[in-house]
Amino acid sequence: QVHLVESGGGLVRPGGSLRLSCVASGDTICISVMGWYRQAPGKEREAVATIGSDDNTDYADSVKGRFTVSKDNAKNTVYLLMNSLKPEDTADYYCYGHGCGYDFWGQGTQVTVSS
Repeated sequence: QVHLVESGGGLVRPGGSLRLSCVASGDTICISVMGWYRQAPGKEREAVATIGSDDNTDYADSVKGRFTVSKDNAKNTVYLLMNSLKPEDTADYYCYGHGCGYDFWGQGTQVTVSS
């Protein structure tokens, strides 16, 4: 079992920045991919960014050039640096991990982009 805990959400003005963090605990050796998904009100959950055990990254087209996903293996932590935030980035952001045949999810952290 893997437990994921996010932090770092909040209210930010358009054009601002936030950094989300996700700490993994438990059977972290299983995890081969980590990343972030988001779900806006009335919309389906969508992938935002992922990073593999080989450090390969993948981004949704809507966040390319603005968001950066990274990880610190020693701290079992994955980050999402979000720059140039837009109102349409407003959503609940969920940390995601995949490994040992399972998908793992955090409880979510809210990001609101508004003036």
